[in-house]
Amino acid sequence: MVKLDSDYWTSRYEKGQTGWDLGSVSTPIKEYIDQLDDKSIKILIPGAGNAYEAEYLWNSGFKNIYVVDLSQNPLDNLKSRVPGIPNAQLIKGDFFDLADQFDLILEQTFFCALNPQLRKSYVNKMNLLLVPGGKLVGLLFNFPLTENGPPFGGSKEEYLSLFESKFKIDTMETAYNSIKPRMGNELFIKTVKSKV
Repeated sequence: MVKLDSDYWTSRYEKGQTGWDLGSVSTPIKEYIDQLDDKSIKILIPGAGNAYEAEYLWNSGFKNIYVVDLSQNPLDNLKSRVPGIPNAQLIKGDFFDLADQFDLILEQTFFCALNPQLRKSYVNKMNLLLVPGGKLVGLLFNFPLTENGPPFGGSKEEYLSLFESKFKIDTMETAYNSIKPRMGNELFIKTVKSKV
């Protein structure tokens, strides 16, 4: 397996090389969160970066939120903005080492930051981390996959072939409400863990 490198990501934060950082929750994920009624669900945001999604969730009354990132910097940034979030819910570590289960996992620029060789492992791990009927929801980049990255792109066809073995695909369509610089380049996905 290709090793995930915490030093690489920490260096990017320290140098301000965070072009993926929107400075706020992305519109498609915000609008999805706004439709959620059950504020007790257990939510994971992997490779969360500065985790504006977690901040938005917390401020919207969701308290059972877990954030994992390889770098301590973004976790500290989140804690400074949301001091009430318990330290135990801010996990510095490798997503692939997690051993827990969640009702919902939000995907926001984590998948595209991983070496494409890890994509099958990502799908398998997501399946393990979700309770039966749990959901993986978020955004995947929809532009040609190149060797240059992160971010690494991909196509709807590739993603369908990856996810269909472990998930029921409810939605995988071009996001209609992306921010302007990403318009047309994001697929909104809503998948449900197969009960099989």
